Amino acid sequence: MNKDQIELFNEEVIPTNIPLAEKMRPHSLDELKGQSKLTAPGSLLREMIETGQYRSFILWGPPGSGKTTIANIIKERTDQRFVPFSAVLSGIKEVKDVMKEAEFNLKTRNESTILFIDEIHRFNKSQQDAFLHYVESGSIILIGATTENPSFEVIPALLSRCSVFVLDMLTDTDIEDILNQAISKLNKQEMFTPELVSFLASQCGGDGRRALNFLEIVFKYVPADQKPDIDAVAKILSRRAMYYDKNKEEHFNVISALHKSLRGSDPQAALYWAARMLEAGEDPLYVVRRLTRFASEDVGLADPNALVQAIAVKEAVHFIGMPEASNAIAQLVIYLATAPKSNALYTAYDAAAEDARKTSHMGVPLVIRNAPTKLMKNLDYGKGYKYSHDFQNKYSYQRYFPDEMKEKVYYTPGEFGFEKEIKKRMDWWEKLKHDQNNQ
Repeated sequence: MNKDQIELFNEEVIPTNIPLAEKMRPHSLDELKGQSKLTAPGSLLREMIETGQYRSFILWGPPGSGKTTIANIIKERTDQRFVPFSAVLSGIKEVKDVMKEAEFNLKTRNESTILFIDEIHRFNKSQQDAFLHYVESGSIILIGATTENPSFEVIPALLSRCSVFVLDMLTDTDIEDILNQAISKLNKQEMFTPELVSFLASQCGGDGRRALNFLEIVFKYVPADQKPDIDAVAKILSRRAMYYDKNKEEHFNVISALHKSLRGSDPQAALYWAARMLEAGEDPLYVVRRLTRFASEDVGLADPNALVQAIAVKEAVHFIGMPEASNAIAQLVIYLATAPKSNALYTAYDAAAEDARKTSHMGVPLVIRNAPTKLMKNLDYGKGYKYSHDFQNKYSYQRYFPDEMKEKVYYTPGEFGFEKEIKKRMDWWEKLKHDQNNQ
């Protein structure tokens, strides 16, 4: 191969087939939509970007809310070395190699490296441990992006060394602004009515990137001289044009219909309302959160397995995603609709919570206080405590409420499902208590 051939193959090609979402990516915080609280003048994030004085932080927010955009804004503005990784595409070994190089740069040039890890929750707990030394030494300034709650997905030691910036889900108005900006930039205003833009915004689940991807598909399959209607666009997107104004009145009407159909033990109607939400693009985790609440609020201990099922479906949604996870959600809907119902747990907690707010000043009785030190024992902490396992039937009555407060009954089990068994147990303990008090 001659020199000309080598130069030909080595010549850098300027890509032209760049996705619209990338072309429209903001280059400053002022252009970023939907995160005004996070980017307001004087905010910590804005101060770091404007001054170039960074400390490690985590960006937590739903897909398409601007996490990667913020990282790119930092990349464009900073004079520091900026190295991006995706935890989906890269292994921890590659990241460790960069961090070791960053440590060398700090020692020899006094320069820190900004390390951006997208989807940081994909690294497991032991892998996340690898960041600690380099964050503490100042070798790297870690910027992590995640769609998951960092309280659960990022190890405490790492989280304590990072600020957490929470990004809000984009509203339909935010999405419409993004779409209109792209339409104007591409001189396609004649193709789109406000109603069509509103429809596109309602179909993307608060995800700005998805909205621009939808718009790009419309550009590709609709001739420039045509003005498509909502049905035509819905057909192009392979999504039905369903009326479902997410985060507005109809959204709450439909989730109410689902909840009440479940409470009314109608699996057919409950399945219909769940499908209405999922097929219209509702966040499946929102649906599962509501179903999980129902499992405790309206089923409770009548069927303790309801909550187990709900958490299992939450994991299934994370693991396989949509649309495949729709069947798992349907399974949970039918399980909850056909489960025995009880709100005894819900009303019991409400009553206990009300008392707790009124009596939080009352101390824990000495007899049931913890006594880990000699001083506490000298103050009679734990004195006279009856260790239940030392008594017949593993039970011995003593007061557990605050001394100034009367004993109360909050929870009264219902008559269906597993609560029948709970009632037997509680009745038995009540009889033992009565017998001991009358000896």
